[in-house]
Amino acid sequence: MNGSTSNEPVLSVRNLRTEFATPDGRITAVDDISFDLAEGEVLSIVGESGSGKSVTALSIVRLLDGTSGRIAGGEVWFDGQDLLKMKMQDLRRVRGSKIGMVFQEPLSALNPVFTIGDQIAEPLVERGMDRKAARKRVLELLDQVRIPSPNKRIGEHPHELSGGMRQRVVIAMAIACNPRVLIADEPTTALDVTVQAQILELLHQIRDETGMAMILITHDLGIVANYADRAMVMYCGRVAERASVQKLFANPSHPYTRDLLACIPPLGLVEDRLQAIPGSVPHPRDWIEGCRYAGRCRHSEEACVAHRRPMTGVEPGHEVACILAERDIVA
Repeated sequence: MNGSTSNEPVLSVRNLRTEFATPDGRITAVDDISFDLAEGEVLSIVGESGSGKSVTALSIVRLLDGTSGRIAGGEVWFDGQDLLKMKMQDLRRVRGSKIGMVFQEPLSALNPVFTIGDQIAEPLVERGMDRKAARKRVLELLDQVRIPSPNKRIGEHPHELSGGMRQRVVIAMAIACNPRVLIADEPTTALDVTVQAQILELLHQIRDETGMAMILITHDLGIVANYADRAMVMYCGRVAERASVQKLFANPSHPYTRDLLACIPPLGLVEDRLQAIPGSVPHPRDWIEGCRYAGRCRHSEEACVAHRRPMTGVEPGHEVACILAERDIVA
């Protein structure tokens, strides 16, 4: 995506750390994550299941509060305020109006009892818009997310819509108050391939039309290549690599990133066997202080296991946490 961006971050995350209480004690699910999101930019957070992508997103807007999870440290700066220190009543005004969220499964975000029109209108009415103006805005939103026959659909319930239509409704809810940031957490997971492409194109178009910044969470590097400006590769709660999409694909510098790319079948070629990364993402209780990819990495050595690798710049705007990059810089 080649959207118009500025150098000023709309959102800055610094040293974010999230923990969960378990029968085995507290475990760290997000470990010292930092990144900036520029105005109008699409940042993709990518990695396998269990990498901490969704927990990072939920932590930004403190949707883990009241569960077994808690923010153990860090800062999330938005509009000159640290969201992690904001009073809950003030934070609720930021959610939805300034930071919108689109989740994986639209049915979990929609109330089966109320019409989709009532659900999209709710945040508008809460912010003081009268019912007549809210209905007009809902019809505009349904049209914006490409739902046909808005006057008919506005009175329907979620079960009357297809999965793709429900996800469009969730997107309409998320952008109803013209947020500056949209967090889309695996927004196409439950949809078929054709509908997935339509939803991603829709998000692309809305970004271009409104100028909002977006965090797009996915495990699919094809989505990253086609819809993101920058990418942050996560593994076991940490950042493995961070770069523009062009630099990431042209010069993947972390073995994990390279292995993820190797799993993509070559275009136009028929392979007898698809590539796969040996092993699986370890459980958080088994995470080590050193490089957490060491157990699956063909380049692993004792120093990788013993010590955490710092983020190292391999070129302007491209950082990686790997001992191989440190040696290339020294050389």
